[in-house]
Amino acid sequence: MPYHIYTVDAFTDTIFGGNPAACCPLTTFLPTETMQQLANENNLSETAFFVKRNDDSYDIRWFTPEVEIDLAGHPTLATAHVIFNELTHGSDTITFHSKSGELTVKKKGNLLEMNFPARMPIDCVPPENLLKGFNIAPNKVLRSRDYFLIYDTQEQVEQLVADFAYLNTVETLGIIVTARGNQSDFVCRFLVPNSVIGEDPVTGSAHATLIPYWAKELNKTSLTSIQLSKRKGHLWCSDLGDRVTIAGKAVLYMKGEYFI
Repeated sequence: MPYHIYTVDAFTDTIFGGNPAACCPLTTFLPTETMQQLANENNLSETAFFVKRNDDSYDIRWFTPEVEIDLAGHPTLATAHVIFNELTHGSDTITFHSKSGELTVKKKGNLLEMNFPARMPIDCVPPENLLKGFNIAPNKVLRSRDYFLIYDTQEQVEQLVADFAYLNTVETLGIIVTARGNQSDFVCRFLVPNSVIGEDPVTGSAHATLIPYWAKELNKTSLTSIQLSKRKGHLWCSDLGDRVTIAGKAVLYMKGEYFI
C-alpha cells in the first residue's frame, strides 16, 4: 500500500541547508515497530508521523533511526511546512498533540513559530568520559534532557572535535555545546552518541534548554541563535517563562510515496 512522504529542510530557506526531516501523513498510526523501521530506512535524524484529528489538530510522533523520542523541533517545523503548503489547513495556527503535551506552530510572515515547553538546565556531576570526549574542556556542565556544555567563545564551539569512543559510553540522548555568539546572541552544536546521526545539523528541541539558559544569562527575552553545523541553522527565539518559542524557515526538498 502506498503512503505519502515529504522531505523538508528546516531552519533554512535554501535546500541543502538546515536540517532535513521526513514527514509522513497518516490516517491512523502504523504499528510502532513499522514506524521505527521506516525511520531507520529514511536514515535522517528524525522522521515525523502525523494524524489529523476531527478538530483540525494533529497527533504527532517522532523517531530517530534508533528510537522514538518525546520532543523534536525541526521535524515539527518541517511537518507544519507540509501542512501549511502541501495539505489543506484553514488557519495560521496548527496544534499538535505529542508525548510532551500540546505544541503549536504559527505562521508569522515567512517564519514558522513553534511553542514548546522550556527545559532549564540544572547543575550536575559530569561523567568522566563526557569530558574526555572533547578536545576542549567546557567552562561549565549542566543537564536537562541532554548534557549542556558551556564554553567561553564561539570559536571554541567551532573548534570542538568529538571523540565518540568516549561519548558513546555516556548515557544521554544528546549533548548540547554552546557559547555566546559573534553574529547572534548564542551559538550551539548538538552531538548524538550511539547514533548514526553523530552531529545533528539543527536541533529545535535543544533550544527548549538553550533559550531559558541564555535568556537568564543575557537578561533578555528575545534572542537569535545559529547552530554551527556544516549545514547551518538560523533560529529566532523567545523566552516565555515555562514555555519558549522557536521560529525558523523551511523549504520542501522532496515528495513521493513509500510502499509497505
